[in-house]
Amino acid sequence: MDRKERTEQKMQELFHTHAAGPEGSDGGFMQILQGYIFGDVCYTGSLDNRMRELVTLTVLATLSALPQLKAHVGAALNAGCTPVEIRETVYQCAPFLGFPQTLNAIDAMDQALTAAGISLPLPDQKTLASDEERYEKGLAIQVPLYGTGIRDRYTWLPGDFARAVPRFLTELCFGDFATRSGLAGKTRELLIVVLLAALGGAETQLKSHVEGALKAGNTREELVCALVHAGCYMGIPRLFNALNACRELLSQP
Repeated sequence: MDRKERTEQKMQELFHTHAAGPEGSDGGFMQILQGYIFGDVCYTGSLDNRMRELVTLTVLATLSALPQLKAHVGAALNAGCTPVEIRETVYQCAPFLGFPQTLNAIDAMDQALTAAGISLPLPDQKTLASDEERYEKGLAIQVPLYGTGIRDRYTWLPGDFARAVPRFLTELCFGDFATRSGLAGKTRELLIVVLLAALGGAETQLKSHVEGALKAGNTREELVCALVHAGCYMGIPRLFNALNACRELLSQP
């Protein structure tokens, strides 16, 4: 297939519509956009449509690009993502984006799911039996991937904060979210990598999470593929910043 045929095929797969033509007020721009994303990038690398759409949803939530997020909820459903996978992808943004921005993304997601005929609320994916399990079960996920670096790094904080801040991270990121079912741990870690890349200015955390994603079972090629795909939405500078920050980790054989 040539580029035009690839673009048409991918638009049909994801949006059940034809690729843009020259007509309309911005037809030329849409042809550039669709040709690059759906004719070039989507055919480069190992990730399938399903994973690419979860990457896209993560980046769009990070950028607060809510109209586009709504459209890609539909594309994710067409790609074979379950409503629960879509929801868990958006939910787990909260520790990194904050709750207000994530709530806005959840509202846009819920509107798109409802428009697709999906009844809400979706089944709960909580696996914890009590709040008391948040720390221990969160720590059981955190330590194999990230060790105890955060706990050791913030012993200088005054008073109760030396223990509270690392504990809050463990309980929120890993206890409240990583213990939930609906997304595999490997997938969660890959999506956090693209979120941090899209956020910008979080290169220290990005490197740590690339290491964690590799330990969780992602390959270097999959991580590069996810970042390059994310670059369609977060822009080339943030893509290059992410690749450069993680070069040593991602260039090893």
